[in-house]
Amino acid sequence: MLKAQVVRALGAMSGTSLDGVDAAVVETDGDQIAGFGPVCYRPYDAQEQACLRAALGQWPGGDGVAAATRVIQRVHAQALAGFEDIDVVGFHGQTLAHDPGGRGTHQAGDGAALADRLRVPVVWDFRSADIRLGGQGAPLAPFFHHACARWIGAAGPVAFLNLGGVGNLTWADPCIVRPEAEGALLAFDTGPANAPLNDLMMQRRGLSHDAGGALAAQGQVADGALEMFLDEGYFIKMPPKSLDRDAFAGMLELVRELPDADAAATMTAMAATAVMRGMEHCPIPPERLLVTGGGRHNPVMMEMLRAGLDCPVGPVEDVGLDGDMLEAQAFAYLAVRVLRGLPTSCRATTGVRAAVAGGTISRPGSDRAR
Repeated sequence: MLKAQVVRALGAMSGTSLDGVDAAVVETDGDQIAGFGPVCYRPYDAQEQACLRAALGQWPGGDGVAAATRVIQRVHAQALAGFEDIDVVGFHGQTLAHDPGGRGTHQAGDGAALADRLRVPVVWDFRSADIRLGGQGAPLAPFFHHACARWIGAAGPVAFLNLGGVGNLTWADPCIVRPEAEGALLAFDTGPANAPLNDLMMQRRGLSHDAGGALAAQGQVADGALEMFLDEGYFIKMPPKSLDRDAFAGMLELVRELPDADAAATMTAMAATAVMRGMEHCPIPPERLLVTGGGRHNPVMMEMLRAGLDCPVGPVEDVGLDGDMLEAQAFAYLAVRVLRGLPTSCRATTGVRAAVAGGTISRPGSDRAR
């Protein structure tokens, strides 16, 4: 087990939006953040994205999984190879399927092979242990968000909103030092965020996303479709709770008859309104909502959030954090916690029966060649 000392951890994240691999260095002892290091982004090209999309919803051995895994391994190795003086890598892999109440969770990627390739210990398979103990296996960034709340010197509860493929909300009280302690955290998936909107853009315009919210800004929200979306039982379910990327695939059908701009505006409103519903679960209102992930670059979505919430809303850059790299940094931080045997999730973040240190540790094997 790693002693309580500051190390340089490198985290890698490939999210459900399938845009690419983020890699970032965090200097930490697994408790406090000592500093942030260099970052790297390696986008997937169109062919790689198509390969990953073909494997979405598949479990190990399913159609397209082997090909997708080869892409994941190759691109991660490229993204991570340029970093120096790294003590440990936190490798999330690519989520292809997530069914915590049934088959479990599937993050494609081989941490052991990556450890051999990089010649550095790799922590991976972060979610399985949580699910085995009755948790949702997601979201996993909240323990890092709690450390970030302490790092920025927050005097009271703050909320972090990740607008990736799915929306994740973390309410954190930095006055409670241990993140697994009662009252320190509450976290859950708010609902769909960028993934269905990106799918719409690909289907209608052949584009990966609505850059700058330009198309949504030209449209009108269809209230009827929005109301039908909000009738989904997920929104009244108490947290913790989590979603698969395609859990709300029916959103596309709700906007099928709408013109492109109105469909984009309506799906943007769906994502924002899901967050508003989620904020109702916060124990007390946060002092501010800090937004990370690709959705913070969509001014239409951000304005909808500001108009619908009572607290200040802004990107995490307002407090000196990097919204493009926060999830990669989270898995760097979690890797160190796993090495130290510290919890990475608890009842208030995933619903797990007891706080658990998830993750498999793979060390380079000098007698193995890959």
